[in-house]
Formats: sequence, structure tokens, C-alpha cells
Amino acid sequence: MPVSGLLDEVERLDVAAYAAVARTPTPSLDVALARLSAVADHSKLWLGVAGLLAVAGGSGGRRAAASGLASVGVASVVVNVAVKPLWRRSRPDRVLQEVPVARHVPMPGSTSFPSGHSASAFAFATGVAHVLPGAGVPVRALAALVAYSRVHTGVHYPGDVIAGSLTGGALAQMTTHMLDRRRRGRRR
Repeated sequence: MPVSGLLDEVERLDVAAYAAVARTPTPSLDVALARLSAVADHSKLWLGVAGLLAVAGGSGGRRAAASGLASVGVASVVVNVAVKPLWRRSRPDRVLQEVPVARHVPMPGSTSFPSGHSASAFAFATGVAHVLPGAGVPVRALAALVAYSRVHTGVHYPGDVIAGSLTGGALAQMTTHMLDRRRRGRRR
């Protein structure tokens, strides 16, 4: 099968998964997920979690917060400046797919692929987990909810969210590796 045929099939699966989420009635979740998605705008959620870690977690919490925020910074720049312009994927059409209005958040003006919210969420969670593995579980769960909320609210296809999550996690691993090397260098 030629690559173009495979990409067409992946696209059809992605749109079908998006449509299935849009068609599934979830009135109990709609407002909560829309609020979560909005709170994650501009990494406000991760700044708040970092503040909690820094205040309540002692020196480990401060290091985890710094690692998570550094990872978000790197992921945000790479995804928004380097990756999104390469793909130019249009945002989903919420009206055509009949995404319930109760789920709507403002439609971003940027391209759709990959999801910046998902990249930031998993970058933060990976950065935190690198320093405080125990905190990684709840923070990754929150990151997964943020990522899913982007599909639920109709602003991303599932493939955008998967790619953003993987990209954010990978960039955080590189970021934390560089931070570790820098810390070791200062101790010498």
C-alpha cells in the first residue's frame, strides 16, 4: 500500500474517532472537561500545580516544579514554533460534527497538529515524575484528562492529542537529561 493510502486511512480513523466522541452524550462531563481545558490554557494549570509542589513538597517539590516548568517551556516552543507550522492541519469542524455547545471552549487560531495543550501537559508530568516519581502518577492522570478534554471540547482530533502527548513526553525527557547534566556539572 502506498504511503498516501495509509495516511488517508489514518486520517479517516482519526475523524471517525473524533465524531464518535462528539456523538456520545456526556452531559455530566461536558462542563467539567470544558473548564479543565480552559484552565490549562497558557499552562495556568501547570503553574498552579508547580506552585503547590514548590510550597508543599520541600526541596524535592521545588526541583520537580522547576523540572516540570522547564519541560513545558521547551515543549511549548518546539511544538508551537517548529512543529505546528510544518503540518498546517486545520482544526476540526465542531458544527459539522455536532459537538454539543456545552462542551465548547474558544477555538484556537493555531493549526491543530500536534496539540500544544497535550504536549505541555505531558511535558510537565514527565518533568515532575523525573524528580518525584510518586507525584508523577496523579500529575500524569491530570495530563491525560487535559489531553482528552481537547478532543471532548472539539478543538482537536485524537491523533493531534496523541502526537502532542508523545512529543511533550519526549521533549521533557531530553530537558530533564540536560538539567541533570547541568546540576552534576555545578557539583564538580
